[in-house]
Amino acid sequence: MRAAGLFYIIVLEDSMYVVILAGGSGTRFWPLSRKLHPKQLMSVFGGKSMLQRTVERVVPLNPKRILVVTNHLQAEETRRQLEYLRGVRVEVIEEPLGRNTAPAICLAATLIAQHDPEAVMAVLPADHYIRDEEAFSATVLRAREAARNGYLVTLGIAPDRPETGYGYIEADTELRGDGPYPVRRFVEKPDRERALEFLSAGNFYWNSGMFLWRADVILDRIAVHMPELAKAFSGIAFSPDIWEPADLAPQVEAVYAMIEGESIDYGVMEKAEDVVVIPAAFGWSDVGSWSALPEVMDQDAAGNVVIGSREAVITDAAGCIAYGGEKLVALVGVSDLIVVDTPDALLVCARERAQEVKKVVEELEKRGLKRYL
Repeated sequence: MRAAGLFYIIVLEDSMYVVILAGGSGTRFWPLSRKLHPKQLMSVFGGKSMLQRTVERVVPLNPKRILVVTNHLQAEETRRQLEYLRGVRVEVIEEPLGRNTAPAICLAATLIAQHDPEAVMAVLPADHYIRDEEAFSATVLRAREAARNGYLVTLGIAPDRPETGYGYIEADTELRGDGPYPVRRFVEKPDRERALEFLSAGNFYWNSGMFLWRADVILDRIAVHMPELAKAFSGIAFSPDIWEPADLAPQVEAVYAMIEGESIDYGVMEKAEDVVVIPAAFGWSDVGSWSALPEVMDQDAAGNVVIGSREAVITDAAGCIAYGGEKLVALVGVSDLIVVDTPDALLVCARERAQEVKKVVEELEKRGLKRYL
């Protein structure tokens, strides 16, 4: 997560909080995704943005409060996109620097703990696609019960292909029904051969980046495994009775200036005890790159997906993904290409190498070509 995560802390009637992370820069969706308008703020599927869809997905759980933590570059657009919400209090906190997920979650948990230390908090990315929202809600409520008992719970997606773009979770599934299962280990993104092994083993799940735990429990685990981070946040003076995010800005800025970035996966989850995984089946995709769009959008008979364009002419083309903005898109005699046209940049990429689009962003950074970022 870059320059912040964007967070929503939603207080439910039974004191469960939902923290929605959405501060990533979406580099693999360049050139459409930029620092000021990243993937979660985009209308990838038409209509509402991924951020708005994520908020609406948890609204049926009757939230009492949404606390948005975002970076300063995206704060204005974030506020604008959330203005339409009614009946739910929305506040925004800006992270001053990008420090990955562990500091952002520590900030959220520390704030929650000031009001309700034993409350369960769910941590959910804001830029994922979920097809079956009722199944999603049921899974979250089920995971809440394990979290109440002091477990660190992660939601694992049953793999249906040897995906090399996701991390994996190995579960101890013996004699434990349908879970939650103890986690044996977290595994980094594998090559295809290892991914095939995981798929055939039957006890590996994709790491969705969705977690549930009690606020006091995650703070305790951060103190054990990331003591410097815990110490930095322990000095923040919170109001015990009032949620006033704006008043925290100077303190948060001072803390972020002294801490290093780290993911919650590496900092805590891979090291802690009492970590369990609950299998989740609700039509999930992290929509991590252009190549993921065919999973969640309509395709023609040849597997082509055209988005953002009013008109398209496709002749003898297959497996292509094209974004033309206001322009006509024409594909002739090509296959497995990604073509993205924006006013100032054109991307042409082999579909199988979609993950490497982020290298373009890295090269632009290196060359100082910030106008394209």
